[in-house]
Amino acid sequence: MDDPLAGVLMLTGVGAAAAQARSSVDALLRHPAMRRDAGRIAALSALRGAQASAALDGGDPDTLGSLDAVGSAAADLAGHGALAAADGVGADRAPASVGGSAPAGGPPLAGGPPPAGVPALAGGPAPAGGPGAGGHPGEAGEPGVAGDPVLQGALRVTAAVPELAQIWSRSPRQALARLHVLAARDLVADPDQLGRPRASADAERLDQLLRLATAPTAAPGVVVAAIVHGELLALRPFGTADGVVARAAERVVLVALGVDTKAAGVPEAGHLALQRAYEPLARAYAEGRPEGVGAWVRQCADAYARGAEVGLTLAERVRAAAS
Repeated sequence: MDDPLAGVLMLTGVGAAAAQARSSVDALLRHPAMRRDAGRIAALSALRGAQASAALDGGDPDTLGSLDAVGSAAADLAGHGALAAADGVGADRAPASVGGSAPAGGPPLAGGPPPAGVPALAGGPAPAGGPGAGGHPGEAGEPGVAGDPVLQGALRVTAAVPELAQIWSRSPRQALARLHVLAARDLVADPDQLGRPRASADAERLDQLLRLATAPTAAPGVVVAAIVHGELLALRPFGTADGVVARAAERVVLVALGVDTKAAGVPEAGHLALQRAYEPLARAYAEGRPEGVGAWVRQCADAYARGAEVGLTLAERVRAAAS
């Protein structure tokens, strides 16, 4: 069986970087606090991840406030379900239909032949405006979380990750549509745009990605997550909140494929720490050359390792508070 992602694993340095990332996440999952307080740690991870993801899309990294101010209350929510309920995620509209017809403005997430390989997915130039473009209008809102629709969307998607990880392998289109509904709810004037690719999106390439990301592969979950992230940045399928959606989808894959089963790491914080190289390497990935693809996957693996270190800091904080 054709396995393009196994070829990515063979690119220079990718195997070693993926192994290091997995080792770092495993160390986090072995932390003593994970045995009894995994939900609290995941809640803090979701907050920190949302903050970092919004910052990568040009938001104010201090908007959320310090975790010293909000972390204890967030951890008391004890997991993604409480975070979701607090922001009305459960009351949101259903995601756009994955099958059937779509309204004007873009087809549903469907259609297209099986993937021919990574070059076919990663070919073509990066979109104008950079990989994180299309995120949000520059509206002046009231200060704080309530006045930042990008951060609000990022909070909703990180809270929904464990739930969406459960359906990823059987219905990635539904999971991706749901991520966009949550991320862009406050960013679009027409709610019918939520969860539906824009008319100019490359529907065939998007379908190839979703098929490849859920097909059997010898590549580890670290590699699959990095490819999903890179592809969604290159495709910008929705035209709004695409960066937040791409990073949330990456987190979903890491949970769904057993890399970070507790959603305790903070990969978004790793990407923020490596921000200087984030967009240049995303553009290099989109060009489709092996060196660009390899460099992007190594960057993501480094981000996962750094995000695991952030998770360890959160786990220590929770353990200290419980003692």
